[in-house]
Amino acid sequence: MSHKILRIAVIGAGPAGVATAKYGLFQTIDIFEQRASTGGVWNYTSHAPAHELSVPQVNPHQPLEEPKWADSSGGRQHPDAIFVTPMYDRLESNIPNHLMRHTDDAALEEQPLFAGHQSVLQYLNRYAEEVRHLIRFHTQVYDIRREDDDGQDRWLVCTKDLVSNKASERYYDAVAVASGHHYVPILPDISGIRLWNKAYPNVISHSKYYRIPDMFKHKKVVVVGNSASGLDIATQISLVSKHPVLNSKRSGVPESGRTDAWKQEMPEIVEFLPPSHARQAIRFADGQVVSEVEAIVFCTGYYYSFPFLSSLEPRLVVTGDRVENTYEHLFWTPHPSLAFVGLPYKIIPFRTCEGQAAVIARIWSGRLALPSELNMKTWESERIASRGAGKKFHELGNLEDFRYHNEMVEWALQARPKDIDRVPPKWSKRDEWVRRNIPAIKRAFAEKGEGRYRIRSEDELGFEYPSGANA
Repeated sequence: MSHKILRIAVIGAGPAGVATAKYGLFQTIDIFEQRASTGGVWNYTSHAPAHELSVPQVNPHQPLEEPKWADSSGGRQHPDAIFVTPMYDRLESNIPNHLMRHTDDAALEEQPLFAGHQSVLQYLNRYAEEVRHLIRFHTQVYDIRREDDDGQDRWLVCTKDLVSNKASERYYDAVAVASGHHYVPILPDISGIRLWNKAYPNVISHSKYYRIPDMFKHKKVVVVGNSASGLDIATQISLVSKHPVLNSKRSGVPESGRTDAWKQEMPEIVEFLPPSHARQAIRFADGQVVSEVEAIVFCTGYYYSFPFLSSLEPRLVVTGDRVENTYEHLFWTPHPSLAFVGLPYKIIPFRTCEGQAAVIARIWSGRLALPSELNMKTWESERIASRGAGKKFHELGNLEDFRYHNEMVEWALQARPKDIDRVPPKWSKRDEWVRRNIPAIKRAFAEKGEGRYRIRSEDELGFEYPSGANA
């Protein structure tokens, strides 16, 4: 770093931002949160205006999201700023509570093994209490850029108070971006989709705007994608829709590892046929044509998008599939005093963010050194060579996130002096065993019906770590 880092800005007060603040030992830590509360993406928003979705949606470069406004609670005089999240009414975590929890707060283990989103939000609000005094709520960051500040090259963070509409600027030595990546939905530009959407409005939607299955009652439904959330949404819709629910996916097997009688697996959609051909008809890659389709839900993920960083060069986001010029999914190579917490996906997020936060704190305090810029660029080139420059770049599936976290912890432990601040534990062999068995554990949990809410550990479902195995 070119100068000592004393003042840092953290963008976002979700689990990633709060963890970053907890691990940081700096003179000033300011957390900017555009919502009225902590919890980030775990905030449920009942109002999900699907009509705002662009069909198709292929441009990651979107302006800042405008807030919706809701009645305030707790006697406050102003309403709360609401930003739409992908949380839906019946969402339950797909990660066991003891893996999902933050390392210094075991309260989540008091909840069902796969906790509901309400319980997770309550847990995160509790976890954030330690740093709540650092958070500036209802404050939207609209620009971050490098500028000279009294002879020093620093980050100018430009914010707006969403209640008063007052703009402010302040210089920081470093910035941690922890604002998440569930903002701009991906909805592919498939042949004929524009005309089809005009002919049949409100039939095409995205999982970001899904809330309850009731709106799909007695309808012929296509769900596109086989991610964990896509499969869960398809399962919920199947309880009220016509059977089978058509599950369209590019390739591979479902993440659940099995097929179900209510679902028919289909290849990807290659064409939306014009009304002159057939009513509400689509063509699949194998040539099959299905007509009278009454609802299509795209569970196709999100672009990386950071409109408040759009002035930076080289550009952070080009295609939206990844963040350019990053080292270890964490530091921005041109200026490592800009870091991103929580970029990877297919991860156990809370602990992954803790490992990243521990490294950031030690790098920025000068207790750990980064490689040369050339070596950091080499890491990115090698990652592209092995995983490609698209969405797979930040994917850490198949226990790669466990290896990544353990490497972050090992890196943090190299700092000198030692033991002056916190460091999360590594994942254990038992943790790895549980992770490998999550699909089967989740199925056994779901099969308990209402009784699942009394289940607190996988042991109660008959999943016991093999005796004699290393812990």
